[in-house]
Amino acid sequence: MIFKVYYQESKERNPKREQTLSLYVEAENVEAVHTLMRDNTPYNVEYIQALDGNHLAYEKENADFKLTEF
Repeated sequence: MIFKVYYQESKERNPKREQTLSLYVEAENVEAVHTLMRDNTPYNVEYIQALDGNHLAYEKENADFKLTEF
């Protein structure tokens, strides 16, 4: 399944919406995404959203869609 991960680049600062970034990850479930992010990045994960169907198709067409591999 494909997930969109919203994150802040640093855990040191308070999250600000204007500084929220996102990336796309393929994983079995949300827990696997949390593990991948925790083990491979210094990011502060804000939210993980599962993408499927029309939502996934929209993201592939309209966003800078690129799967991140760790």
